Amino acid sequence: MRRIRYHSYGGPEVLALEEAPVPVPEAGQVLIRPEAIGANFVDTQLRRGMAQAELYPRPFPRPLTGDVVGTVEAVGPGTDPGLIGQRTAAACEDAFCDLVVADAQWLVPVPDGLDAGTAGALPMVAPVALGVLRAGRLAHGETVLVHSAAGAIGHLTVQLAKVLGAGTVIATAGGAAKLDFARAHGADIGIDYTDEDWPEQVRAAAPGGVDVVLDAAGGDILRRSLDVLAPYGRLVAYGAASGELGSVPVADLFALRSVTGFSLLAARAAAPEQARKDLAELTGYAIRGLLRTAVHARLPLTGAAEVHRLLESRAQQGRILVVP
Repeated sequence: MRRIRYHSYGGPEVLALEEAPVPVPEAGQVLIRPEAIGANFVDTQLRRGMAQAELYPRPFPRPLTGDVVGTVEAVGPGTDPGLIGQRTAAACEDAFCDLVVADAQWLVPVPDGLDAGTAGALPMVAPVALGVLRAGRLAHGETVLVHSAAGAIGHLTVQLAKVLGAGTVIATAGGAAKLDFARAHGADIGIDYTDEDWPEQVRAAAPGGVDVVLDAAGGDILRRSLDVLAPYGRLVAYGAASGELGSVPVADLFALRSVTGFSLLAARAAAPEQARKDLAELTGYAIRGLLRTAVHARLPLTGAAEVHRLLESRAQQGRILVVP
């Protein structure tokens, strides 16, 4: 079978298409033949060896992660054989392959008729979107600021904020097209984060301050976001797309602000039953049409380097899918 690997840090050109044996699922695992694979921006940072790589150490040669939608072809020892033949979705550590192995306990059954883009959001990106809103303790009628609102996670977060009862959703993104995209997915106000005065624009839109800020950019965006929080406002950090994790001076918290972080892996380890309930809740939203994934592009497995170029260009609106 074919798979994608990189043997050194570098640009998209280091991604190599290789031949490999078909993996054999171990106990508690399944083998899936993908129909679509959702690409993750964080892999572009890992591939370049940026600081975030220290949070996700892997030996060379390294695989690419992704969210796989496909059919179960085999199961490992002690794993329910009834899963064979089921259409399912799973987050995979080694996703850019003709056949992938996934952990059976976190499989998401895909309802009939659900498109591959939305189905592929259910294992990871949608749970992250829901998780950051819950970590921010969003209450009915509150104002939420969603950074990177046109991205794979961001545009789902905008939708879920509305589902959970947000009063006003302020979206930031780069450029008019992305802001139109965010508004089309439920944002009430769009602000271009490349404008130097974007915090002033946020304060103009929410004079009393923002109740919840959701930030996956880090760096300067994170630091300046503190200033737009209302008293008792909450900032949730869950990424560092800027390339810098960022830091928060403790003195800034004395103004009745709080900062927390979110990791899906940590959430599943801390509260696995709640995490499973979240998967069922998100599947219900998808079935009812309250949660939908926009697909920016579909590319073949041989186009993995182009997938990463698109991700790094920050031009995409929604998700990029790989179709083996």
